[in-house]
Amino acid sequence: MGSEMCIRDRCAPTLLRSRMAATPRPSTFTDLMLTVMTVAELRECVRRWRAQANSIALVPTMGNLHAGHIQLVRHAHAIADRVVVSVFVNPMQFGENEDYARYPVTRDRDRSALVEADADLLFMPAVDEVYREGLEQVTQVVVPGMNSILEGEFRPTHFDGVTTVVAKLFNMVQPDIAVFGEKDFQQLLIIRRMVEDLNMPVAIEAVATVREDDGLAMSSRNGYLSAGERALAPQLYQTLLDVRDMILQGDHELAGIEQAAMVQLREAGFEPQYVRIRRSTDLSIPASRHDRLVVLVAAMLGSTHLIDNIKVSTS
Repeated sequence: MGSEMCIRDRCAPTLLRSRMAATPRPSTFTDLMLTVMTVAELRECVRRWRAQANSIALVPTMGNLHAGHIQLVRHAHAIADRVVVSVFVNPMQFGENEDYARYPVTRDRDRSALVEADADLLFMPAVDEVYREGLEQVTQVVVPGMNSILEGEFRPTHFDGVTTVVAKLFNMVQPDIAVFGEKDFQQLLIIRRMVEDLNMPVAIEAVATVREDDGLAMSSRNGYLSAGERALAPQLYQTLLDVRDMILQGDHELAGIEQAAMVQLREAGFEPQYVRIRRSTDLSIPASRHDRLVVLVAAMLGSTHLIDNIKVSTS
């Protein structure tokens, strides 16, 4: 039996489960999550779901899934009939001397987690499936301005790689909704801008950052931390809380708050890259403390790059 026929059978309506939230999924149905590796297989499944008038949500990931990713999947389930999760370590968003070669690949564990989370389809393409003409020849999608500040100052090609691969995934899946986490806050705003500017028919849903009990934002890169570094890492979030408190207490000197936070991080053992207070709508410099604000931070802890943010409401 050919691959296309196999996919047609697996996507058939008789195999598609009920969305009745009160009815647990039988253990014998655990293999009903589809795993596909090609765009053709993906589109065949999506076509069949569309024929049944199902809405589709996409959760793009790079794998090495943790509870934060699973929360995205659960949120997607709450707002769409079908949930597609992509696992693709995108080489285009890694710069020189970054961790592409050592980025954790945990396919079996990821698939088990997604089966448990009730995902409908796992899309795991190879690099040459996504970039068929190679990275040097790919058409790029660039969001100017916002891509070159904050994280973009230290990773100048990063967001161009993100927007290019997300645009490709949107074209491959053609979802009604795409779900992203607020931990990567700059990425979230850049993707929203791309969708708006290019009139993409995709609603972008944001989910709050999921944290460990000690406040550290969950991240696939937390596994790089040594035991000693892991013990220090929650100070990143504590610094954000301290900055938020200073703003709420009426300190109008935002640049001074940023500098104090940089000093605090250095003294705690980090190599801070930036602490910035920005408008939460577009990451511009706030005109006053009464704007809707977000505090963004990035720092190295040993060889691990950590980012985090916190929103501040002064109204």
